[in-house]
Amino acid sequence: MKRLLLIDAHALIHRVYHALPPLTDKEGNPAGALYGISSLLLKILREEKLDYIMAFFDRPEPTLRKQAFKDYKIHRPKADEALVHQLVRAQEPFKAFGIKTFEAPGYEADDLIGAAVERFRSEPDLKITIVSGDLDLLQLVIGERIVLQTLRKGLSETMTYDEKTVIARYGLPPQKLPEYKGLVGDNSDNIPGVLGIGPKTAQQIIQKYHTLENFLATGQNEKGYDKIKEQQDKAFLSRDLARLHDGITLAIKSLEEAAYPEIPKESVLAYLNEKGFGSLARRLEEGPKPKKEKKPLPAAHSEPNLKKSSRNAPHPGTQSLF
Repeated sequence: MKRLLLIDAHALIHRVYHALPPLTDKEGNPAGALYGISSLLLKILREEKLDYIMAFFDRPEPTLRKQAFKDYKIHRPKADEALVHQLVRAQEPFKAFGIKTFEAPGYEADDLIGAAVERFRSEPDLKITIVSGDLDLLQLVIGERIVLQTLRKGLSETMTYDEKTVIARYGLPPQKLPEYKGLVGDNSDNIPGVLGIGPKTAQQIIQKYHTLENFLATGQNEKGYDKIKEQQDKAFLSRDLARLHDGITLAIKSLEEAAYPEIPKESVLAYLNEKGFGSLARRLEEGPKPKKEKKPLPAAHSEPNLKKSSRNAPHPGTQSLF
């Protein structure tokens, strides 16, 4: 079975920025997130046999969700200047590694990943793995053929969700999670849900009625009906905010445009040396080593061409990823 990897690049850049120690490149510019993404790509591409790879990015313009609900993600703090500096340059390492990238005004990376799954889910003999830093993409999981791999505890652990894992956690199949979030909301994105409806009640309602429309039409005798009926506009809005957008056309004609035969060593080395990521360049030139017991990450502390800045020390759970 061939393998397609879909990378939620925007989410991963945020995750590595907050998980790794602050670093600067040879020019004195913030570079910790770019270093972390480069290291992560190097690890994945050397250890995994992948046939196709795509990466997806958010854009700075207001999204369709923000236009529909002005308080969407409003509680999230403004990004640090050092992070913004690196987000502007976030596509550089992906392009150096020869990975096809996608973005679209008004849409989040999650929406584009959903479009890619919709486009290629019917390809024969293809397994799709989505890599992200959060759980918003669980609604795309199908059986063991389309799975979500998330990062946990900084960057040190991963968790893979197939359909059985999603059902074990939520008591619902993946495609019903937007209905569930229509009732309980999502604090991480400031999706309101219905006041007074908790996870257990929401789970029972969606298990039995499957959709909000079915519940409102036939569930008059159920617990929480009056609250949901009264706040149905909020419930439908919350569901729409949680649901990935349909009908996006990706700028790709065929899966072969995302084929990934091997790491383009010349362009990767040029990028790593330009940024002063000497230890990563040496790792690439040395080639993969036999897998051993994981050791603490030395690179963030001994990289000769990088300088630590004044931000906080590294997160204690970061060392086993690289």
